[in-house]
Amino acid sequence: YIIISFSSFSQDIYEEFANAIRSSDSRQIAAFFGSTIDLTLINQEEIYSKAQAELILRDFFSKNGVKSFTLVHKGASQEGTLYGIGTLTTSKAKTYRLSFYMKSAKGKNTLLELRIENE
Repeated sequence: YIIISFSSFSQDIYEEFANAIRSSDSRQIAAFFGSTIDLTLINQEEIYSKAQAELILRDFFSKNGVKSFTLVHKGASQEGTLYGIGTLTTSKAKTYRLSFYMKSAKGKNTLLELRIENE
């Protein structure tokens, strides 16, 4: 029997996603997207296609380089939805609250919602 601990598996996905944010590489972040994503950037919330959301993030990160990203809180619901809340600090010394929800299904983790909001 092989026992895989869900917590150690999900720990890896949190770190993987956090590293994608730290790299400010929109392509690396978009690899977590499904065909659509609920994206909130500052005060604008919309459901975008994967390609649209990647362009919006690329624009955000080109204007606001990532200085650091710290995952402050993370967890999982009984239904298997993973969530995380962190602090994103840009090279312009601006701080944002970044939160995300991710669904784990068939061995793939898909980002359902990404929010980057003023602190």
